[in-house]
Amino acid sequence: MNTHINFSCSICTVLCLIISPAALATTAAQTLDSKETGKALKLTPIGAQQSGNADGSIPAWSGGILTVPKNYKTGDFHPDPFAEDVPIYTVTEENFDQYGHLLSDGQKAMFDTYPATFAMMVYPTRRSASYPENIYQWSKQNDANAELLPDGNGIRGAAIGVPFPTPENGLEAIWNHIVRFRGENVKRSGTMAIPTESGQYTMIQTQEQVKFIYAQNDASPEQLTDQNILFKFKQDVIQPARLAGSSLLVHETLDQTYEPRQSWSYEPGKRRVKREPSVAYDTPGRMSDGLRTSDDFDMYNGAPNKFQWTLKGKKEMLIPYNSYKLHSDKLSDEDILFIGHINPELVRYEKHRVWVVEANLKPEYYHTYSKRVYYLDEDSWQIVVADLYDDSETLFRVAMAHSINYYEVPTVWTTLDVFHDLNARRYVAVGLDNQEQVCDFSVTLDDRTFVPNALRIEGRR
Repeated sequence: MNTHINFSCSICTVLCLIISPAALATTAAQTLDSKETGKALKLTPIGAQQSGNADGSIPAWSGGILTVPKNYKTGDFHPDPFAEDVPIYTVTEENFDQYGHLLSDGQKAMFDTYPATFAMMVYPTRRSASYPENIYQWSKQNDANAELLPDGNGIRGAAIGVPFPTPENGLEAIWNHIVRFRGENVKRSGTMAIPTESGQYTMIQTQEQVKFIYAQNDASPEQLTDQNILFKFKQDVIQPARLAGSSLLVHETLDQTYEPRQSWSYEPGKRRVKREPSVAYDTPGRMSDGLRTSDDFDMYNGAPNKFQWTLKGKKEMLIPYNSYKLHSDKLSDEDILFIGHINPELVRYEKHRVWVVEANLKPEYYHTYSKRVYYLDEDSWQIVVADLYDDSETLFRVAMAHSINYYEVPTVWTTLDVFHDLNARRYVAVGLDNQEQVCDFSVTLDDRTFVPNALRIEGRR
């Protein structure tokens, strides 16, 4: 476990490792009841159903990954704890109708769009999600105290943990994704590729630093409400040469309708910092060739006020999970990036329960998407699949997030996000880290890193 992130709760963390996973899960489950069914189901500390499913294809949660592999040391790429698993079956264009009840409309469309090459290799389900003990304790506390701000454009009464472990509506569920735990501070390097229809691409290398104000060990609901800041984000472009030196700085506000997101950019050719008020909603995502929106980043981010959010309940679904093979430092970009989609042989799918949240555009607003359907992993609140519809309510984009448990923290986060534009027959792969330095969750980030003048100073070095 990362001692910087968990210093104040190190005793709890040690106890968590000593207690058996089953005992930990049972103890946590006794404190939460399910609002989804009205029954007193045993739930995990962050609100997932603890038990498995009827046929055993989804096992019970027993604590997730509680110890790091013996052959892992901080700074390494993460050895696959499930490397010995083999696929149970493979879904292809020929048989995907058989598994249609386990697929989103977007996943089905991938088979229709790329019938000869797209496939889903399905492995045994491993409920590997785990978090530090203080996340569990805060999630229990938040369940009793958290509430939405008027119109759902922010939250109060919550900090650090999941705000709504037992959500009653779509807004509560989507806020669980927005503020889900990803460490206190992180520095990560990655590359982005946008292959053409013929498979050509230029790698865009970036370095990102994020200070998650909501997740800081000394955060409090009162402080978050007063400061109205969720996180501070800085992205620097390393290559190609024509983009190198440009930077983006974002202060993400808790209530963006009260105080909009604050964004600044620096372009070395102009040698000045400028405000970027348009980095929000459906403006084209930075360096995405128009294939995703600004609020697609991290699968969904930003103010939810333009949409009506509906919680559709849960379903069993085949989703990308435990993507350690895709995360491997033994892979090159060429191994991963295929024409139309990433290499199916490197992608691990598993059957999990997901929350389904549908967002429909309110009539008084405009947005590129008229409808968005999100599928959130019940064990992490990570959006794992998104189906995105245009203004005629026709499906035209599908996004999939490939996550791992960064077990040194521990936390579940993506190693690669892929956004497919079905009309353009192209995709954006965000976060390729195979030839980069692995995420550093132990870094200490000073607030002075996240001021506009820092962009100018660094850009002139």
